[in-house]
Amino acid sequence: MYASVVELQVWPADVDEMVRVYRERVAPDIKKESGFKGAFLMTDRWSGTGMAIALWETEEDREAGEASEFHQEQVSHFADLFTETPVRKHYEVRVTV
Repeated sequence: MYASVVELQVWPADVDEMVRVYRERVAPDIKKESGFKGAFLMTDRWSGTGMAIALWETEEDREAGEASEFHQEQVSHFADLFTETPVRKHYEVRVTV
């Protein structure tokens, strides 16, 4: 399994809006992507930091999702909320419990 991790920064007052957008716009669409295995959005409401993690069956599935218009469309939902450019990292999931 493979993970795409995006570190996010918004104003603390916008954390609830970021969660709402993720829940209502991103989550329904990402579930339809090939090889999608699950996702998490974690936030720190006091600092406005967040981390979005998407899990993929294969590295090819992860790459395809990020190379498609789908990824850019999802990021655009948050454009007015970000205070810094999101940072994306990739990992191979080695252990799950």
